[in-house]
Order: sequence, then structure tokens, then C-alpha cells
Amino acid sequence: MSFVRRATSTTLGKILAFFGVSVLAGLLVAGLFLPLAVTGGATASTGSDMIEQFPAELREEPVSVPSRILAEDGTELATFYAENRQPVGLDQISQDMQDAIIAIEDERFYEHGGVDPQGIGRALVTNASSGSQQGASTITQQYVNNMLINADMLRGEERLTISGTKTYADKLKEMKLAVSVEQEMSKEEILEGYLNIVLFGGRNYGVEAAAQYYWGIPAAELDIAQAATLAGVVKSPNGYNPETNPEASVERRNIVLNSMLSQGKITEQEHEEATNAELGLDIHQEATGCISASQAPYFCDYVHREILASEAFGPDVESREQLLNRGGLEITTTLDSGLQDQAQQSVEKTAPAGDASGAGASLVTVEPGTGNIKAMAQNTNYSPEESEGAGNTVLNFNVDAAQGGGNGFQGGSSLKPYVAASWLESGRSMYDIVDASQDHWPARSEFQASCLEGGSTAISEDWKVNNVIDNMKREMTADFGLYWSTNTVMVNMAEELDLCDITDVTTRLGVHRADDGQPLNPANPSFILGSEEFAPMTQAAAYAAFANDGQYCAPRSLVSVKDTNGKEYDVGAPECDQALDPEVVAQLNETLTNIAQRTADETGQTETVEQAPMGGKTGTNNAQSSTWYIGYTSGLSTASWVGRYQDLKSLAGVPVNGQRHEDFWGSTLAAPQWFDYMGETAERFPAEEFRAAQDSPIQNPGSRDRYQMGGDGTEPGNEPERPGDAADGTPDNPDADSPSGPASSGSASAPTPSESGSPGQAPSESGSPSPTPSGSGSPAAP
Repeated sequence: MSFVRRATSTTLGKILAFFGVSVLAGLLVAGLFLPLAVTGGATASTGSDMIEQFPAELREEPVSVPSRILAEDGTELATFYAENRQPVGLDQISQDMQDAIIAIEDERFYEHGGVDPQGIGRALVTNASSGSQQGASTITQQYVNNMLINADMLRGEERLTISGTKTYADKLKEMKLAVSVEQEMSKEEILEGYLNIVLFGGRNYGVEAAAQYYWGIPAAELDIAQAATLAGVVKSPNGYNPETNPEASVERRNIVLNSMLSQGKITEQEHEEATNAELGLDIHQEATGCISASQAPYFCDYVHREILASEAFGPDVESREQLLNRGGLEITTTLDSGLQDQAQQSVEKTAPAGDASGAGASLVTVEPGTGNIKAMAQNTNYSPEESEGAGNTVLNFNVDAAQGGGNGFQGGSSLKPYVAASWLESGRSMYDIVDASQDHWPARSEFQASCLEGGSTAISEDWKVNNVIDNMKREMTADFGLYWSTNTVMVNMAEELDLCDITDVTTRLGVHRADDGQPLNPANPSFILGSEEFAPMTQAAAYAAFANDGQYCAPRSLVSVKDTNGKEYDVGAPECDQALDPEVVAQLNETLTNIAQRTADETGQTETVEQAPMGGKTGTNNAQSSTWYIGYTSGLSTASWVGRYQDLKSLAGVPVNGQRHEDFWGSTLAAPQWFDYMGETAERFPAEEFRAAQDSPIQNPGSRDRYQMGGDGTEPGNEPERPGDAADGTPDNPDADSPSGPASSGSASAPTPSESGSPGQAPSESGSPSPTPSGSGSPAAP
């Protein structure tokens, strides 16, 4: 090493310093410098022979390519990339571009065998005599170097790529690999690969992406001036970036043009015209990620999170993100572009983004039988800059907190069909009479819950339950009580049941809390009336089981994922289970289809029901800040939600989209939003009749005559048994000891005054309802 230090002031010292350390100096003086000195040059084969002794292994990795998220029909939703690249064939790159890059980077490209001894000799002499730094890498070497950089990036390794920072081993490996590449690939293949991998400023890798970014044209249309501009960028992608350093870029472009002229690639006239040309930039920004999604940005965000959460795409989140940004994945999703467009129109029609009311509106559609998510829309702008404008948020209303949503929204009476399903599973029928006169449960009242310690749960405070409709605290059929969404009917039904059987139904239907993903807790009887908070997608998937003979399918967003090499990733098949007996569902649908017909009539959407058989249920929480309509056909199940997402203030009396509503129920806006959406899509998704019940005690299930106000839901000549005649073993009032647990106020899903004729007060406005459990009632939050 002392020799090297003493020799640095000499020409030989400068030559050796160019290569790095003393070991390299010895090798190169023996194998490279001396042949050049003796012969005055070297043939291409000589350049190959003298580095043949150095071993190297090319770590091949796929070139970093953007990934695309696609709708089911192939419509591109968004791209993800660390490097903006659009690979193209050499025949799709203008000849001027090919000539320009060769002229400035490697004029002997077609003559050498990967390493150019003449170029090395010239660089050695120039750098030793002038003190300036001139490169000697061929296009083939640069291609190899970029491939190694790409491999290191994909493997999460750092690599020094600044000129002058390569080690002796780096340079020899690069030379060795360049010779190897020349033996395996044609010059045209090498040039094509190089022009598709090299950086052209910013995050634009490859000539096609650069041409599109700087001028909005394909690489095939690059003219002489444009080609020379891009060729000049390669030496210093930041220093010669035409967007950020236009003067330096023009100066460098003209150097390229001079080289093209001296090598006979262009004429004097072409040189003059190109030298005097303006840069003429027409920047086309290529934003990455869901922030730039063409449609369905919240669904895009959901898919992004699904990829990062799946071990199918890598052992950890970092590797999955790397694959998404560099692996050129083609991610085909379940989204239906047509449905998505209509869903977005419907939510914006209900409440535009940034509406002064602060109301949120969302729609999410799941396909029965597959769980495929077909649409996911909400009336906000997908933007993290919430402070810059009302209606900006990245909070996804439709999904759980773990999937980019918040704490969810209280379900209100949309939970009542689950209670009715448990009622039917117990062997009872929707035509059984329920005594709904009891409306007060004192503190320490017990409800049977066999899965809990002691076999029951006791409420800790008095629980007063009221109905929205007056004169409903009396005997009536379960069918009548569900149809008119009567709270006291549901609580009295639940008291006859085992709360654990009800939560078993909800668990089988995938119903869970949005904040922590936990199933419903039978220790808190208030869940019966919808005090817990759910994501709309959870409800849409659960109701899809009512549309498909009781088969529940978990929501899914991915159809297929493959990379640029054709490798396919396992995204799984639909995950479906028979959650409910088909006969139970058939009897439940006798009520839910009638509810859908009544709701359609009241919202002026009778024609929609006539287009396809459908069922549904409204829901409203006590504060009238969370309202639902969840409806389904045999082809689609959709949860429509309208309410507050930033606080729990009531929307009653608040103008939403310019219209004030004295009361704010599920039938006020959530149901009309659902019917508006379905009315536009029903023809595209023809629906079949639901299975007819085999053992229904109701003689005429499709008739709504039995729902006349003032009655009890019975049909003339077909009166059901009265309370007390239930089958043996059905407890009317369990009294087992149990630890006390909190009870919550009932949530009321209620008809508008026009629905009932004599509206009553919402539970939150009357009596003394018990408090909600800790954590319940909070607004959705990021």
C-alpha cells in the first residue's frame, strides 16, 4: 500500500487509483494495461480473454415493473410502483433513440464483446493526464450493473451506484458478467434490455415511461431532439433532468447531438434543427397508489391491505410491499366497474362529499354464493389531507378497523333478523305468538346464556325498552313483530331463547365487531337491539346468506394475481359454509321479502321490487346518527348506510343535501339510496325466486294483509297458539345464577310516521334506557 501512496503523483499512480486498490492494480497491470501499451489497442476477443479468469454469478431477478390493480373486466383501477416502467420491444423504440444512446454511451457497441479495451485505455489515459473522470463502461456493462442493482433492491440489499464508489470486485464482476451476457444475448436484446431498465430521471425507468412522462408520447415517436435529451439524462439522472434542470439538460442534449453528427447518425441540417429546438416538455404525472385510482379508491385501499396481510405474497409486510411495488403484479379483483359507478353515483346523490350536514353515505355489495365484493362506494374524497377540505378522508366506512375502517356503526334493528333466525332454529315459527307486553327488566334480571359461566347473564341496571310505534306492547306473532321492527317483541323472544344460541347464529354468519373483530358477546343482552357496531361489509355478507339458502361466504376481493413471468399466486377459492338450514332461511324470507316490498312502496320504488324478488331490513340507532337498509336478491346483497362518521349527533332536523327530515330512520335515506342503486342494476343481475318454505304455518306468505295495524299478525281462520303453549323445555323466564353484566339501551329501527300512522317516541327520547356497554356508541374513527 505504501507503493500506491508514493505513486499517486505519477501517471501510473493515477491509472492504478482509477481501479481502486493494490491487488486490482497488479491484476490489471498484468492483464490489461500492458497489452494495451504493447499493441496500442486490443480486439474485442482480447478484451474477453483477459477477464475470463474472474468468476462471477449473475443474480437474475425480474426487472422492477409497476403492479396494476384491475376490476373484474380488466379496467385498470390503480398502479403501484417504486420505479415507473413500461417495458417495450426494440421495435417500439424509435431508431433515433437507439442511435442517440449508442452515440453518447458506447459508440463501439456493435464491435466489442461486452468489454471495450479501447474505451478503457482511452479512459485510463484521459483520467490520468487531465484529472477528470471519464467512464469506460459499455452499454452491456451498464445493463449488467442495472440488473445487479435491481436484484439488490428486490432482495432488500443496498448497493453503491454512484460513479467512483464501485470496488475492485464490483468492477471485475461487472466485466465478467458483461462478457457472459454477450455470449448469451444478441446486441439487439441487450440494447432493448438496457433501454427498458435505465433511469431517465425522477422515478422514470425505461424509455417508454420516460417518453410518456416528459412528452406524453410512446418511445416509438421520439424525434431526434427528444431522443438526444433522454440519452443525455442517463449520465446524471438528477443533474440533467429536463423537468428540474432544463438548462443543463439542453447543454447535455447538444453534446449528444454532436456525437450523433460526428458518427454519421444525423445530417448537418438535422443537427442544426435539433440543437435549436425547445425542450417542449408536456409533463404527464403518473401518481402511484390508491390516491390516483381511476375509480373505487377505497376498494383499492382494501385490496392493498389484503395483499400486505397475505403470506401468499411474501414472509413479511416489507417483502410484500416490495413485490407490489416492483413485481409487475397483475391483480384482478372482484369489482364490477358498472356496479361501482352506479354505487358511487347513488351515494353522492344522497349526500355530496363535504355536505354541510357532515353526513356520510356508503354502499357495499357482496355476491351471494361467492362472497365476491362487487362494489364499494362512499360519499367522500379519498385523501389524507382531511384538514384541506370537508369530505376528505382515507377512512373506509365499509370495512373493519383492521382493514382501513373505523370502529363501525351501531346496527340498530338490522340485527333483528339474526334473533328471528335463532327463534326458528329453536323449533319455533314466525307464526308463534309472542307476549311483548313486558318492557321493563329490573337490575339483576337474568337471561339464559349457556356458554357463559353459570349458564346465564344478569343485567346490572334497570332496562327500559320502548317501541317507536305506539300500542305495540301486547301479544303478536313473531312475524308481525319483525315486520314492524318492534323492540319489545325481540327482547321477549330473546328471553325465551338462549343468548348463546343467538350469538352462535351471528358468528356463523360472520357478524363481528368492527373495532376488534370479536364476535358478539352474549353477556350484554343489548346486542339484540343493535347496540354493537359493525362494518357495512359484514352486514352485506351476512344477509347474502338469506339470499342463498343459508350459505355464508366470507367477503373476498381477489380473483387472480400473477407477475410478469406468469407466476400465479394462490388467492384462494371462495370460503363458504352452510350457516343456516335452508328451511329456516325460507321461513325468515317470508317476513323479510314483505318488509322489502313495504319499504319499496314507501320510497316510491315499487317497480324495483317488481323487477326482482328481494328481501331487506332497515336499522336505526337511538341517536338517529346511524341508519341502515340491508337488502338482497339471489344475485346481490348490499348494505346501504347513512349517518355520522365523525360524531354521534343526531341527523334528525339537520338538512342533508338541502333537505331536512324531522326524524331520521333507516327508511329516510339509507333505503332510498339502496333502491336507487338496485333500480339501476337489477336488469344486469337477474334474480331468481327464493326457496319456498316447506313447513310454513302461514297460509298466504306473500300477502301483507296480516300486517294491518291494530292486529296481531294472525290470518283469519289460522290463529296460532297463544303464549304458554310452547313446546316443553322452552324456558319462559330463566332464573339461573350468574355474574352480573351491563345491559345497554335498545336501538330502534323504526318506520316513518307514514309507515305506522301513529308514531311513538324513539327509545332514546322516552323512559330510562340502560346505558350502553363500555366502548359502545363511539363514532367511527381512524
